[in-house]
Amino acid sequence: MKTYQHIFFDLDHTLWDYDRNVTESLTELYEAYMLQELGIPTFETFFNSFHHVNFQLWDLYNVGKIDKDNLRKERFRRIFAHAGASENSVPLPFEEDFMHRTSSKPHVFPYSNEILTYLKAKYPLHVITNGFNESQAKKMKASGLDQYFDLVVTSETTGHKKPDPRIFHHAIESLGTKAENCIMIGDNPNSDILGAQNALIDQVYFNPDGKQINLKPTYTIGHLKELESIL
Repeated sequence: MKTYQHIFFDLDHTLWDYDRNVTESLTELYEAYMLQELGIPTFETFFNSFHHVNFQLWDLYNVGKIDKDNLRKERFRRIFAHAGASENSVPLPFEEDFMHRTSSKPHVFPYSNEILTYLKAKYPLHVITNGFNESQAKKMKASGLDQYFDLVVTSETTGHKKPDPRIFHHAIESLGTKAENCIMIGDNPNSDILGAQNALIDQVYFNPDGKQINLKPTYTIGHLKELESIL
C-alpha cells in the first residue's frame, strides 16, 4: 500500500451533508417568508426549482461563465420564476438569509468525525473546495470540521476551480510537497477525480450512491469508514 504525506478532502457532498443542510434551510425559508402567498404553491415546487436552477448556475460558475456576485444576485430570481412566481417578488434579504441559515447547519456524512479523528492522528489533513471563502468557513465551524484541517484552499482564493489542476498545484506548493505524496478524496467525478488526475494526484472516489462513471479512480469507497483500509 502506497504511503501518503498529505490528504486532501472535498467539503460539500463529501464531509458536509449539503443535501440535508440545504433541505432544512429551504424548509425554514418557505415557511418563514410564506412563499405560498408569493405564488409558489408548494414546498416541493420550491425545492425542485431550487435544485434545477442552482445546479445550472453552479455549472456556469465552474466554467467561468458567471461570477460569485451574479450567481447570488440571480439565484432566487430565477428560482422564483421557475416555480411560477414573479422574479421581482423575492424578499430583499432572501439570499443572505439562505446563505446564513445553510452555512450554520451542522450535519455531516456518517463516519465523518470518526474517520477524520483516525486520519488526523496519522496525516496532515486539508480541504480543496470550489465554494466561497466565507460560507465554507462557516460550514466548517458550525459542523466542527474546522478542528481537523490545516490548510483550506478555495477557488475564490486561488482564482482557479476544480478540475483546473492549478488549484491543486496551489495546495501542493503551499505545503512544500509533491503530487505523488498526496491523495484527494471527493464525490464529484469531474471536479475531484478528474481534477486530481490532471494534477497527477491519486484519488479516492466517494460514491455512496453507486454511480457509474467513465473514469478510473485510484480507489472507490461507498462510505467514509472504508478509508481505514486505504490510509
